[in-house]
Amino acid sequence: MADVSHRGDIAAHPDVSEMRDRHARVLRGQSVAMVDGPVFLTGLFCAISPWVVHFTASQSVLTTHNLIMGIAIALLGLGFTFAPARMLGLSWAMCAMGVWMIVSPWVVGQSPDRGVILTNVIIGALTLLLGLMCAGAAAKGGRRTTTT
Repeated sequence: MADVSHRGDIAAHPDVSEMRDRHARVLRGQSVAMVDGPVFLTGLFCAISPWVVHFTASQSVLTTHNLIMGIAIALLGLGFTFAPARMLGLSWAMCAMGVWMIVSPWVVGQSPDRGVILTNVIIGALTLLLGLMCAGAAAKGGRRTTTT
């Protein structure tokens, strides 16, 4: 039987570079895992916001807009959950969606009231902030190199 009770430096292991590369592949995208829940919840609130804030009657086009944008943001959140390494490239798209949510009451809506503006600005700011956090994680993960 092999003696596996010794504790030593793993740097002398013959497969250390392969193990480091595999570890880096497994952890790639995991730094964005803390953001997937808030992204999903922001998208969910965006989708239901017309009914929560009660602007379904006065802003029918903006109601549809928020529903579609909310579903898209929530799907990004699910994507960050299930395939974080593949979804990091879409973090800049989420930033653009946040900016669009901020300006959408004036572009899509017809003379929006304070509640509609405030709701969309808060949702847009949260989406932009979360998108920047994801983009930062993607940039940090792109600079990561393995040393032997």
